[in-house]
Amino acid sequence: MGTTAQRRRPELAAFLRSRRARVTPADVGMPPGLRRRTPGLRREEVAQLSGVGVTWYTWLEQGRPINASPQVLDAVARTLRLDPPEREHLYRLAEVPFEPDAEGLIRQVGPEVQAIIDALDPLLAVVYNARYDVLATNPAYRDLFVVPETRATGVPNVLWTLFTMPEDTCPMVHRERELPVMVATLRSSYGRHVGEPAWEEYIRALCAASPYFAELWASGEVTPPGPRVKTFRHEAVGEMRMTSQSLSVDGMPECRIVVYRPADDAAHRKVVVLREHRRPVWPPRDMVADAMIRA
Repeated sequence: MGTTAQRRRPELAAFLRSRRARVTPADVGMPPGLRRRTPGLRREEVAQLSGVGVTWYTWLEQGRPINASPQVLDAVARTLRLDPPEREHLYRLAEVPFEPDAEGLIRQVGPEVQAIIDALDPLLAVVYNARYDVLATNPAYRDLFVVPETRATGVPNVLWTLFTMPEDTCPMVHRERELPVMVATLRSSYGRHVGEPAWEEYIRALCAASPYFAELWASGEVTPPGPRVKTFRHEAVGEMRMTSQSLSVDGMPECRIVVYRPADDAAHRKVVVLREHRRPVWPPRDMVADAMIRA
């Protein structure tokens, strides 16, 4: 057993004991019994409620080097009434790959996260989940991008927009360079969801909608999200070089805030023009073009 495992096993033992002490017999519908020496459940009670052997659970709680399956850990987590962060912590300590709930894909953000990305204006900011669903945007992002809802997913999705819109109207320049990176980033997330119906249907439908996506998906490339310099185009101000940076969000697993900032002075001036002429309905192109010339 390696050094990391040697450190994790005592932590696992202490964690399970503390969670077990927190759950009373009444919590799980059991009579309190007489002469209980523990404020919570006994080991044999946890084993019984979880459908595992008493010896196996005892060894797990003692931090012995035994193997645990996700199914068994889930059963223990239910018995001990672990919340999602505690469940993930249990998996990490037991050295079992953590799989978020199949239906746990986040589809919205709270007012705190929305306020943060709004405060980033004039920087462009958007919140994505692992499938590139758009969960929230700020006004500066909406100045440059329009991401419509799709018939297949029912929510705004960047990949659907980029792969199904006509190339001559695509806001992303150098599609042949950027889209493969996005698909490889998607695949790195997909590895945690293989076999989940919602994910499999999403991939199947997008492959059917876009032969180019299907080709890239079949390549098997994988890459994590990271900072990049991308070039976008807007009909009113032309091309803009923007630097993107991804930020994780506490309490929102597999979601990230992506912030775009101008990569040069020309892009900065164009962002200013877009902001100054922000309207509920975009003004005529010649009005913004005239302003761009004056800038």
